[in-house]
Amino acid sequence: MVGAPQPDTIAAIATAPGRGGIGVVRVSGQHAAQIAKHILGVCPPPRIARYGDFLAADGTVIDRGIALFFVSPHSYTGEDVLELQGHGGTAVMQSLLQQCLESGARLAEAGEFTRRAWLNDKLDLAQAEAVADLIDASTTQAAQSAMRSLAGVFSHHIHVLLQRLIDLRMYVEACLDFPEEEIDFITQGRVSEKLAAISAELEAVYTSAQQGKLLREGIHIVLIGQPNVGKSSLLNQLSGEEVAIVTPIAGTTRDTLKSAIKIEGVPLHIVDTAGLRETTDEIERFGIARTWQAIKGASVALLLLDAQQGMDQADEHILQQLPQSLPLIKIMNKSDLAQETPRIVTTDAVTSIYLSAKTGEGLPLLRQHLLEMAGWHSSAEGIFTARERHLVALRQVQTCLDRAQEQLQQAELVAEELRLAQESLSSITGEFTSEDLLGEIFSRFCIGK
Repeated sequence: MVGAPQPDTIAAIATAPGRGGIGVVRVSGQHAAQIAKHILGVCPPPRIARYGDFLAADGTVIDRGIALFFVSPHSYTGEDVLELQGHGGTAVMQSLLQQCLESGARLAEAGEFTRRAWLNDKLDLAQAEAVADLIDASTTQAAQSAMRSLAGVFSHHIHVLLQRLIDLRMYVEACLDFPEEEIDFITQGRVSEKLAAISAELEAVYTSAQQGKLLREGIHIVLIGQPNVGKSSLLNQLSGEEVAIVTPIAGTTRDTLKSAIKIEGVPLHIVDTAGLRETTDEIERFGIARTWQAIKGASVALLLLDAQQGMDQADEHILQQLPQSLPLIKIMNKSDLAQETPRIVTTDAVTSIYLSAKTGEGLPLLRQHLLEMAGWHSSAEGIFTARERHLVALRQVQTCLDRAQEQLQQAELVAEELRLAQESLSSITGEFTSEDLLGEIFSRFCIGK
């Protein structure tokens, strides 16, 4: 997969917008050297930093800084690349970028530098996505897992699986070329055993990918329940700060409040919501509508109940309206007032956790259970970042392998399932990927990367 040379040269500010000590304008393409001469008066020697003035077309000095020039293919994009490192003021960076555009470049699209790196075989698609994941990482563990993917750990696992699939597919298709031979090629070639071995290895990769996705995306938790059951107090306890206003007045929370925390490196996105009840207050009704909207986007719901009173008819009504597919934990709050020991109780596949959002007793039980529900393994090492599309592709490969096992007596069908598995697996690294998917992936990158 090698992309055709790009006819145009692109430029963008590669550093975050706003005021900063240093700002970087990046240029990539066949006119990078020419643009360097326009702005610097000379193109710097490859890979040697040059300090000097950055000039406008009329010779006035825009800024003074460091220029670096990288010759194709020894650059991030695989093309000639110029980097201008100056002072990070907004006006300075915009002036420098404008001069690059006037000298023959066009403004880069979101993710276009990394897309060119992929087209020029500097990165595969999984590594390219890891670039964005590394930038977006909200925890140290997430950043480390993204770096492993960028270094090719995930891609290596995929390529090993892919080679085993290809070898087995080649054998099965070769068998189809000799139908007149009275030999059981499937049994003789231990096709069933090889399929099982690939499935086992696939399962290990899938488990690691799940962990990586969890580090990348985290858990989206919504706190629901009737007014005044302690949702805001629980949000404050989990956050470790006074995020929400807590009063004994029912209906204090009128809108959704969000807080991001981390447990063992896993991001938790917690949403405190307006208490669910019938009300004539127009503002409170808007808040309740937003509560149901937050429920739709949640990974898990915490239904807060008063441990002294248990569930009443209003709580049952809330429970009946929740999506059946949404994982639920009942939080029996105010356990200190009910003189209940903090504990986890599971009845009829529903988990209840007794705790006190006021004192914090029982909070460690909730934190650990949330991680277990999400499938997090704290002992996992060498995790690489992954996305939902990767997990979907891996599940599709497993489906194909399962069907191949069921159809061992029909070599043609086995060969077809192996072909489909190969295509699904190859889509992870970008060897078989639609243009629509590529556009979706790279459009989420920041401009300048």
